[in-house]
Amino acid sequence: MSKTTDARLIVGLDIGTSKVTAVVGEVMADGEISVIGLGSHQSRGMDKGGVNDLDSVARAVQRALDEAELMAGCQIASVFLSISGRHIECQNENGMVSINQEEVTQEDVDAVIHTAKSVPISDERRILHVLPQEFAIDWQEGIKSPIGMSGMRLEATVHIITCANDMAKNIVKCVERCGLKVDKLIFAALASSYSVLTDDEKELGVCLVDIGGGTMDISVFTAGALRHTAVIPVAGNQVTSDIAKIFRTPLSHAEEIKVQYACALRQLVSLEDSIEVPSVGGRPSRTMSRHTLAEVVEPRYHELFDLVKEELKRSGMEDQIAAGVVLTGGTAKMEGTVEFAEDVFQMPVRLGTPLEIKGLTDYVDDPVYATAVGLLHYGKDDLLGQRREKRASEGVSGLWSRVHSWFKGEF
Repeated sequence: MSKTTDARLIVGLDIGTSKVTAVVGEVMADGEISVIGLGSHQSRGMDKGGVNDLDSVARAVQRALDEAELMAGCQIASVFLSISGRHIECQNENGMVSINQEEVTQEDVDAVIHTAKSVPISDERRILHVLPQEFAIDWQEGIKSPIGMSGMRLEATVHIITCANDMAKNIVKCVERCGLKVDKLIFAALASSYSVLTDDEKELGVCLVDIGGGTMDISVFTAGALRHTAVIPVAGNQVTSDIAKIFRTPLSHAEEIKVQYACALRQLVSLEDSIEVPSVGGRPSRTMSRHTLAEVVEPRYHELFDLVKEELKRSGMEDQIAAGVVLTGGTAKMEGTVEFAEDVFQMPVRLGTPLEIKGLTDYVDDPVYATAVGLLHYGKDDLLGQRREKRASEGVSGLWSRVHSWFKGEF
């Protein structure tokens, strides 16, 4: 049976190291997104954002999609797909063009952005995103929207995000093996920013840290624009591994213990609290102190936050994020994470959950779904942009048709 997707439906697919999530959203008449379907499955064949087993990933993707289709009552034909991994890189570039007419047009803006992104990129890499930061006309700087303004010379500063070509091809293959088309490939941290950050935070300066199973994805915004992106290939799975080794329990049980009982800040845990820890090799379970578990977890979270601090310092933007840090992703949910992060970063920290959505909000109101829901917001903006371009091109072709008809009638 052929697959069809309603033009108003958008599907976000987040293939993470720990979990594959598919979210189906419907674009309402008022421009809001209503979540109508959700599917998730434990990820297999992914490591630190990269594919190491195509078949295993494809099977996990198919199960998540089947679940989402069943809940939404639709058939999925294409998806907006997230990508992460240590191969992600960023750079800020400048471009300049002469203004052709008396005032700046969309063509001028497109031309200056094209000039800014025309930097040498190796054959092994591809450009994921070119995001304008600000424009300048002659001597006036810091312009956000130059269209309609007068001047002689237009300059632009853009943020370029690139990825390894082979890594991108592999993750796209996993989706295509399920008979689907990839509408666009989006950096996971950028997608998450669409769903959990407010405009005020982006304007004031904020650092978003999406802590997943295999990677920590970082994006820094100031003055409303994305300034820095990075991926740190250490995250929640390291915590699980520590628990498994120190408590001598299988990884699957270590993950359950982490999710249900772990706390990132030992002072929040009572010394009297205890937990049952399954053993390996058929040995009987043991009773351990929950405070001991926190003593294992806390140093690892401290290490994760220190890595983020180092990245912020390397970017030179640690003093420009007045709105503080927003944590999201499954590993950010642990009890005590926000309090511990505030102590380490010495600035405001909050937990980011998806914003500005309708429909199945009870299902997706969770940091785990930040990236998948963000893909819906990104997809909506992309869809509306395509419609505007289509209307503009139809308007031009319609005008030419009328002129052509007039000439035919006149001569």
